[in-house]
Amino acid sequence: MTLPAISHTHDPFPGSAADAAVLLIPETTAYPNALDAYPGLADALSGVGFTGATSSFTRVYLPSVTALPFAVVGVGKTVNAASVRDAAGVALRTLTGFDHVALGLADGFEDFGTAAAEGAVFGGYRFEGYRAKAGKSRASTVTVHNAALTDDDISRARILGDALALVKDLVSVPAEWQSPAQLAQSAVDAVADLDVTVEVLDEKALEEQGYGGIIGVGRGSDRPPRLVRLDYTPVDATRHIALVGKGITFDTGGLSLKPAASMVGMKFDMAGSATVLAALRAIAIMKLPVRVTAWMCIADNMPSGRATRPGDVLRMLDGTTVEVLNTDAEGRLVLADGLVAASREKPDVIFDVATLTGAILVGLGHRHTGVMGDDQAVAEYLTASDASGELAWPLPLPEYMEESLDSPIADMINANMSDRAGGTLFAGLFLQRFVGRTSDDDDAARIPWVHLDIAGSGEHGSAPFGFTDKGATGATVRSLIAFAEASVKEAS
Repeated sequence: MTLPAISHTHDPFPGSAADAAVLLIPETTAYPNALDAYPGLADALSGVGFTGATSSFTRVYLPSVTALPFAVVGVGKTVNAASVRDAAGVALRTLTGFDHVALGLADGFEDFGTAAAEGAVFGGYRFEGYRAKAGKSRASTVTVHNAALTDDDISRARILGDALALVKDLVSVPAEWQSPAQLAQSAVDAVADLDVTVEVLDEKALEEQGYGGIIGVGRGSDRPPRLVRLDYTPVDATRHIALVGKGITFDTGGLSLKPAASMVGMKFDMAGSATVLAALRAIAIMKLPVRVTAWMCIADNMPSGRATRPGDVLRMLDGTTVEVLNTDAEGRLVLADGLVAASREKPDVIFDVATLTGAILVGLGHRHTGVMGDDQAVAEYLTASDASGELAWPLPLPEYMEESLDSPIADMINANMSDRAGGTLFAGLFLQRFVGRTSDDDDAARIPWVHLDIAGSGEHGSAPFGFTDKGATGATVRSLIAFAEASVKEAS
């Protein structure tokens, strides 16, 4: 991963230590006095028609203020943490070719220094990739001029940036270099210097222990599946959060083969596993007093003579039998095993994260995460996502759809091929059946559970916006970290 080093200073902006400077400003008509500290800036911007609209960017020659190359980015009419975070991201994405950038906020907006620092780290990320020649680089060092910032604020911004970068790095690796075994090793390496225990189950152990969903999805590939269990258990833990991530390292659809165009980008189908790994790693680095276990359910979904066929029946980890009508609805099969395994430890709440359904894009587009599950846990997650500035939207799990999961020969089907309506809800209802009970009593309530469908929000395919580039976004990782932080505060 490549992120800028970030620091803060109480010195007046822009100073002289940097190679270039960028100022975040609100829309000038809404805040006419915001630029008073920078003589000539308002006139210079007016002369080029720059108003400070959201995410707008321009370079300005301003010798009365600084000899440095100078730019401004618009925050817009609504100045809040999210808009400042995005503006800082635009600044670092756009102002390329300078090694050290000074970042400042217009007068009156000093309270948003934390958001500016986060946006600068997020926007400064770059994936080195496989190009023979690199273009203009983003800054390697950022100094935020803000008197309200603390060392703890900067540290947290770095940790969040590292979490996003880990997801983006893993998702960006071509599938030829990321088999289930290689992804499992990446997880081991990511937490090697932390107080985290790791267990990796290979195909033999998965078969012996009854992980029928993961084995069933992965059997068609020459690269066998893996399950990675990570456990961060501080001695002062006050709550136990379990995270289950879909980790399909490449999804051809199996024997229900995808069309060629739909197969492009399917290296991205392991984003759920990357997300739960990154969230646990960040929480461990922060040393939060909350136990977190993460389950990465990893398989290659490939067609071959060994592959699961439409109509085959798989026996899941809890003994439930599933008639597989669509081998391209494989994510829910590996997650089912992960949910059962996570439930056996009786955590306080379970999250699963998955690029699960194409239907979520139809319903919510490319930026909102679909959220389903226990009402209270969903509400707590939505509060965390709102605080993080990540877009999310709750969806129902309607009881009237339960009968559509019935199979004539098994306990349930994995896809309703006769009616594709509500595909996201069907998938959520499927997963819900594998969430365990709070006790061994069959009548006990299910463990609080939240399902996060990031098939839309986890990858951005068009022009960059805010701190988000084209490609993997790292959606939900910051919200999961915020959820853990809120759990600690609630317990104290």
